[in-house]
Amino acid sequence: MTADAIPDFPFDRATALEPPPELAELRERCPVAHVRLPSGDVATVVTRYDDARTVISDPRFTRDLAREGAARIATTEDGGLFNRRRTGTQNMTEGSGHQRWRRLLSRSFTIRKMETWRPRVQQMTDDLLDAMIAKGSPANLSSQLGLPLPVRVICALVGAPSEDQDRFAHWSSVMLTLTRYSQEDVDQAYRDFNGYVSDLVDRKRADPGDDLLSELITITDTDDGRLSQDELIATVRGILLAGHETTSNMIAIMAAMLLAERERFEAVIDDPMLIPGTVEEVLRLDTTLAVIGGIPRFATEDVELADTHVPAGTTLIPNLPSANRDPRKFPDPDRFDPRREYNQHLTFGAGPHFCLGQPLARLELQVVLGSLARRLPTLNLRDSPQELRLRTGGMSGGLQDVWVTW
Repeated sequence: MTADAIPDFPFDRATALEPPPELAELRERCPVAHVRLPSGDVATVVTRYDDARTVISDPRFTRDLAREGAARIATTEDGGLFNRRRTGTQNMTEGSGHQRWRRLLSRSFTIRKMETWRPRVQQMTDDLLDAMIAKGSPANLSSQLGLPLPVRVICALVGAPSEDQDRFAHWSSVMLTLTRYSQEDVDQAYRDFNGYVSDLVDRKRADPGDDLLSELITITDTDDGRLSQDELIATVRGILLAGHETTSNMIAIMAAMLLAERERFEAVIDDPMLIPGTVEEVLRLDTTLAVIGGIPRFATEDVELADTHVPAGTTLIPNLPSANRDPRKFPDPDRFDPRREYNQHLTFGAGPHFCLGQPLARLELQVVLGSLARRLPTLNLRDSPQELRLRTGGMSGGLQDVWVTW
């Protein structure tokens, strides 16, 4: 294949809510395909469900891209978040070290434990909706509900001051850069974020509370398999970053997807029992949240995928939005069906790296959807779906401002 024949990735799309047509084409005729990343490096995108699931769950594919030969994802010198070398935290991401880390954290993110947060999440949602409704129609759902709610929730969970939300938003935006920020900006964001978390850890160690950070400090200070100080800081930084960035974007995406074809929203108004299934279909069908489609992996040995030889040293991108629309897994995959059975989408990953925070993300989306359907049954998009715009320049995409009326 000549250099000119390798397409630039991520692909363009006609409208924000529609997937790029190239994904479906690749899924059918070339499910393991070379693409050129914003950095200029070449990677291999995987578009079918079974292959994507293999790439994200098989230990032959590592998440450690800070190694010789790995494709750089971003335009920064370090190649971006996934390529950056992890000082003092290498053992958190792979093998037995990752298992140890998950065991320590999983007790704090069980479905049962997250369910105890439902009343608090509901109250936070109601408070934000009260303010939005009082301010009047039209409203920017992204800035008045989508962004502040997950930040309030994750700050309460971790024990960080919610008034610091603008700082989290800035740091995460810089750290997740694809083309927008310089290496100097990224390094400064890491220094500032790490310093902030380190100071927060010191304050919680001196004056512990009923929150996750205090719990993690106790584990760090007393358990045999404890976290190191570097691991503790990286863990809290990761929770603050992932806990608000993705869910904030997903709230706006959910509203846009349901209001763009309003019968989806009306179905929830008529039957609130459809809320969980509706949330799952939103998660399955969204193509905007992960700009490149999924967390890249590095093949540590030769592998066969879809009858294609993948040599060791290949950087692979499991495109989860494409996998979630694979007709081999999902009957009539492009149809929005809140009653869909066996909706085993890959939006939260699979295998050893299955998202620990998914019970909390699902809870927040369910609470928001139920609250909007109950309190604002006349909700509509202010603009046409074709006028919605994607966020660009970062690895975490989503939509720009989503304006609504009622």
